[in-house]
Amino acid sequence: MAVEKLTPASLRLSEDQKALLVTLAIALVLIGFWEWGVSQKMFLPIMPSATDTAKEFWFWISNPFFDNGPNDKGIALLLMVSLRRVLSGFAVGSLIAVPLGILVGLSPIMSKAVDPFVQILRPVSPLAWLPLGLALMRDSEATALFVIAITSIWPTLANTKFGVSHVDPVYVQVARTLGASHWRIILKVILPAAAPSIVAGLRISLGIAWLVIVAAEILLSGGIGYFVWNEWNNLKITSIITAILIIGLVGLGMDRLFGLLERWVSFGQRPPTE
Repeated sequence: MAVEKLTPASLRLSEDQKALLVTLAIALVLIGFWEWGVSQKMFLPIMPSATDTAKEFWFWISNPFFDNGPNDKGIALLLMVSLRRVLSGFAVGSLIAVPLGILVGLSPIMSKAVDPFVQILRPVSPLAWLPLGLALMRDSEATALFVIAITSIWPTLANTKFGVSHVDPVYVQVARTLGASHWRIILKVILPAAAPSIVAGLRISLGIAWLVIVAAEILLSGGIGYFVWNEWNNLKITSIITAILIIGLVGLGMDRLFGLLERWVSFGQRPPTE
């Protein structure tokens, strides 16, 4: 039986492995500074140590499905409520942004007509939409979906417009030469060519929708955002930090899933390398 000989080249770390080691090193430095800073009383007395926070984090993830009443639920149940709201609002925003982005991408006149509204509404903070949403919807749940939807529209709209307007005109001309109808050109030529840009916009929009959930759920019971607000009222900083970490990890997971989708729709569209 042949034994594979180890060489310096075979022991060399890949770029991803090196990046992972750097990530772990940075995390250890930050945690060490955090622990040391608390021990040296560099922060306010309510600031917990990394050790205490780790214990709290383990408590929440080791029993994520308990239900002891409206204000005492496991972290998984809270996440399910928040994800339902985020995905619902994101879906509504996407159903508006993608068709509108296609329309303005195909028509320079519509693009110029819609652009002032986009530039005015896009920078508005999610918190500014909350009172307006309550006045319009008269319902806190509908208001949360409204805020998530309206703040997640803009990246998808901009990317869809960009992707549609930058489709190679040769593709469209060839399709017209072959007798394709206007709708067939949109469905079979323009949308597949613009798909990477559209998915990239959806990816950014989902991240924004997840970002907005904490602000939106201040009005609502249940959900990870309400949990953060409630724990702040109880001055439980360990629970708040735990929620922040979990929000970040869930956001990372959703971003990676959309990254895989983006790579899938981009397959075969990159120019060949020499």
